[in-house]
Amino acid sequence: MMDRRRLLAAAAAGGALAAIGPVRALASATETQDASAAFNALMDRIAQEMLLSNPETLTMLGMDRGPMADARFKLADRSKAKVEADKAKFIAGMKDMAAIDRDALPAKEQVYHDSLSFFGETAMQGYAFPYGGGMYPSPYTISQLGGSYRQIPDFLDSQHRIEAADDAEAYLARLSDFARSLDDERERMQIDYAAGAVPPDFVIDRTLTQMEAITGTAAAQSVMTQSIARRTAEKNIPGDWATRAEAILTDAVYPAIQRQAEALKAVRAGATHDAGVWRLPDGEAYYRYGLKYYTTSSLSPDEVHQMGLEQVAEISARADALLKAQGMTQGSVGERIAAIGVDPRFVYPNTDEAKEELLQELNVQMAAMQARLPDYFGRLPKSPCEIKRVPKAIEAGAPGGYYQAPALDGSRPGAYYINLRDTAEWPKWMLPTLTYHEATPGHHHQIALQMEQPDTPLLMKVMGFSAYSEGWGLYSEQLADEMGVYENDPFGQVGYLQSLMFRAARLVADSGLHHKRWSREQAIRYMVDVLGDKESTIATEIERYCVWPGQASSYKVGHTTWVKLRENAKKRLGSRFDIKGFHDTGLALGGVPLTVLERTMNAWTPV
Repeated sequence: MMDRRRLLAAAAAGGALAAIGPVRALASATETQDASAAFNALMDRIAQEMLLSNPETLTMLGMDRGPMADARFKLADRSKAKVEADKAKFIAGMKDMAAIDRDALPAKEQVYHDSLSFFGETAMQGYAFPYGGGMYPSPYTISQLGGSYRQIPDFLDSQHRIEAADDAEAYLARLSDFARSLDDERERMQIDYAAGAVPPDFVIDRTLTQMEAITGTAAAQSVMTQSIARRTAEKNIPGDWATRAEAILTDAVYPAIQRQAEALKAVRAGATHDAGVWRLPDGEAYYRYGLKYYTTSSLSPDEVHQMGLEQVAEISARADALLKAQGMTQGSVGERIAAIGVDPRFVYPNTDEAKEELLQELNVQMAAMQARLPDYFGRLPKSPCEIKRVPKAIEAGAPGGYYQAPALDGSRPGAYYINLRDTAEWPKWMLPTLTYHEATPGHHHQIALQMEQPDTPLLMKVMGFSAYSEGWGLYSEQLADEMGVYENDPFGQVGYLQSLMFRAARLVADSGLHHKRWSREQAIRYMVDVLGDKESTIATEIERYCVWPGQASSYKVGHTTWVKLRENAKKRLGSRFDIKGFHDTGLALGGVPLTVLERTMNAWTPV
């Protein structure tokens, strides 16, 4: 998965584009010029208001140097007042865009207009709900997956650059600002509670566990103290940085995290165990909004559920045939996959040394894949991709793997994170597919190319839609199989099929939780039985779906669309079909809704 919500809060967006209006006369050169100038000015304005005014985003993009160097000393404003001010600016921007003649724009800018309209229309649907308050569907300001308590420590460690003394001073200023962020979020989550959006008891418990992992670590040993101590030493920057960081943590940050924890504990006794958002005010409508936002489709919850059941059955039959070819004939597909999941041949010891060995093997797999890419792509990203462990402080509730985009200026590479809390969750036959999804030719390949696209407005370099990007990540897994990477690795191919089946089962579990009112335990049991995964792994996944309603469905909806478009192109073009052309055309769009992708690819393959 991608971790890109920080960029315009647009890890994904959804909904259906407004229908294209009736055919009209071609715009004159003057009309085109005027519309284009107005639209580009609007995109620049939105980028300034929503991206360049956020100091964390500037750091993430590598833009916190030169005239914007003061951004290094601040964190984003997370107050309710700022959230409401941003909403007002965004709504004003969408009204101004509605006044621009979309049909008078050049073709490339029509894609931008459609994508931004799509995002704006759907995000504003979310504004109608009295809880959550962000620009993507998550009803809880603080959870095991949301909140500065889990984001800022890693942000400071992995993205805040320390090259000189003023960078270290900026680090400490941000560390002091961290306490304000925590208190602002505490006020917002209490507004959620008053509106009826208290997280389920198990989400509160998981969140408290992660908070206690932070505050239960001596301030001197915290990653936030160790990071500045290590990096100033590496750069020979004199100063007692560790002692100063330790004091800020002790006096300000830890107490603020504890205040958040106390606010969670105050509602824990009355929290329900019901998992889905159906129990919230207008909860069924909230789930439909989440599905629309994340899948960029008009699929109903029942259609999503049925799609999942059908695809689980189809992929399971393919895995069954592979397992039988390896002499494994007894038990369900899930039971047989579970058996190879604990086979000592495939399990790394749960030690730090073995975890380092695992990371090294992932790098070998990524390098081998990169050597194959020129046969399938005309454009390759310039930015490299690193493979890292999920920080130990948040690994208990974090997903199994996720991707972090590179800096625009090339100062920081892309990174894919793997959760190594327990190596038993990652038998060797599962690992290649994760690498192809998160790194290359998956998320890193797609997102780095988007950010490196020349002559593209900043807003379009960072806007993302989950169905497009996660669909591409899953398509990349299929492409790797088609490249022949599993030619002599049948168990690796089982891992690939299990990954596909995992995403199909997500359709069932996501709609089961939020529409069919499944319990957390019912959803866990369904996925464990189907997939053969460890219950601890699946429990973390199910709890993730509970706080991001609809997001889990974006993968397979997007993948199905990418595959359908490729097969349609093959039928239309026959011997003229070029896999490089298909990939380069689809990826040149950047992050777009599926409707925009479909329209573009159908135009590339006219009947």
